[in-house]
Amino acid sequence: MDTSEFWTVIDAARSATTTDKPFAEAVTDHLATRAKEDILGYQERFDEASGAVNRWDVWAAAYLIGGGCSDDSFMDFRAGVIALGRDWYEKTAADPDSLAEHPAVLVAAGAHRDEALFYEDVNYAAARAFGRVTGDEEDFYEAWTAYAASRDRPAHDSADMGEDFDFDDDAEMHTRLPRLAALCLGGVVPGSSDGLQESI
Repeated sequence: MDTSEFWTVIDAARSATTTDKPFAEAVTDHLATRAKEDILGYQERFDEASGAVNRWDVWAAAYLIGGGCSDDSFMDFRAGVIALGRDWYEKTAADPDSLAEHPAVLVAAGAHRDEALFYEDVNYAAARAFGRVTGDEEDFYEAWTAYAASRDRPAHDSADMGEDFDFDDDAEMHTRLPRLAALCLGGVVPGSSDGLQESI
């Protein structure tokens, strides 16, 4: 499965998402109709997409949106960004501060909720789909180990995450992620022409 097909799968699942069928279930349903090799290929592309946004600036965005963010929660956040589809994923990769414009983030901030974009179940869609095909979800992990060993896959965990900085330093967060910081922390947006005071 190449990158374009991966995002086609994501888009198909987004189109099938309803109030009664969340995205994680929709993507699992879609993958369960595919060959086992396709499911493994999907997982490979998913890991690549997640690894590419495994950066300090994206983590800082997650920290602001979530009111804190552990290692595990950051993995769930990256899954949630992928679930937004290719356009928002690429926007986030280019500029994590752009998430201040996303409707789910705006609604959550306005309601003082901190769960926006954290989507743990998306991480396990391939394993669950593979289990439906074979009858046992554990089959995925054995197949994935063999598949991964056969591929020349980069170690995403060792990728350059960029410059580290203090997420608990409000001034630093306002400087690096001005729109998200204004939305989630309150305060004056640095560089704004009118000095608008944001109160959340």
